[in-house]
Amino acid sequence: MQSQEAAKHGAAAGEAGRPERPDWTIDQHWEHYTAAEHAVWRTLFNRQTKLLPRRACDEFVQGMRALPIGAEKIPDFRRLNEVLSKRTRWQVVAVPGLVPDEIFFEHLANRRFPAGQFIRKPEQLDYLEEPDVFHDVFGHVPMLMNPVIADYIQAYGVGGLRAQKLGVLQHLARVYWYTVEFGLLLQPDGLRIYGSGIASSYTESVFALDDASPNRLRFELERVMRTRYRIDDFQETYFVLGTLEELLELARIDFAPIYERVRHQPDLEPGDVLAGDRVISRGTGAYHATRRAAH
Repeated sequence: MQSQEAAKHGAAAGEAGRPERPDWTIDQHWEHYTAAEHAVWRTLFNRQTKLLPRRACDEFVQGMRALPIGAEKIPDFRRLNEVLSKRTRWQVVAVPGLVPDEIFFEHLANRRFPAGQFIRKPEQLDYLEEPDVFHDVFGHVPMLMNPVIADYIQAYGVGGLRAQKLGVLQHLARVYWYTVEFGLLLQPDGLRIYGSGIASSYTESVFALDDASPNRLRFELERVMRTRYRIDDFQETYFVLGTLEELLELARIDFAPIYERVRHQPDLEPGDVLAGDRVISRGTGAYHATRRAAH
């Protein structure tokens, strides 16, 4: 399962130390990847591409097909950017790991996606604390080829800089987590994945769509802003969009009065289901109940 993209919201910058550049970017140094590192990418890529047909949303599939992302080698960011910048004016920039909030938001606000330059070890295929090049490139970049997602994530970067000043970043981080990272989409042919934390995780790709345990609820902004999330395990609740265009509505509204309302309401636990929720499927909660009993 994939953990901790949201560590970019409020965590230290990891163990890499402060890079020389003020924007924390580094050179990818694609030519320095070893055969063993390319082999890890190949393992991850092959098993995800076998799993994702009829699971990933149409937009993810289209983005993947249009990009120079293949099984044999870790993608070269320069080649990715040639395609991505022409389509949606985004580019991928390499960073050494987690970056400070203000740096992260500044990049997004300027249509730059900071991607981890390193790749996980062979023994970390299913769990990683920091997002690596597979999570960031395989999981995120195909969706950045979609104009709606491209505009939404830029707006999120602008909103993040504002939320920092207002002291409400935790509420906005939950919106990112439950959309960009762990969002589901209700296509005419069924529920599909668009969140990168699911799309890049073999185990959560199955759990999110097939398991009876999690709740699947229609997305509602204030509800999501109040809902805690799991950073160390599968999600207890997934929020579902009817269309990706619903995200553009979030880019157009004034969040300030919403922050003010949410600030005075209690947080909700990840597995809560409220009377006013629009439930697509109510979960049994069995997976997390078993995990809690074991501890």
